[in-house]
Amino acid sequence: MQPSEPRPQPLAERWRFTVIGRVQGVGYRIACARQAQELHLGGWVRNCGDGSVQLEAEGPVLLLNDLRLWCERGPAGAQVHRVEATQVAPTGSDWFEVRA
Repeated sequence: MQPSEPRPQPLAERWRFTVIGRVQGVGYRIACARQAQELHLGGWVRNCGDGSVQLEAEGPVLLLNDLRLWCERGPAGAQVHRVEATQVAPTGSDWFEVRA
């Protein structure tokens, strides 16, 4: 590779997760954001009116899989029943935030 050539980047995907169970009021959003930031993923996490937590994360597939595995456990105090995942169009997001 020549010095002027751009470095190859892993293909990024964006996944939407809906986490169902006892996932509100247990620090799930903050812990999820911390985990996503440690994995260098972009996106957001928020509580939903039905008691679930929804998030979108963007980055390399292997890291998205790591986040999904974390979501299936959640932080201490969470009781995750299931995680539903769908792929959505990438936005180029490179930061992760907690939304209200």
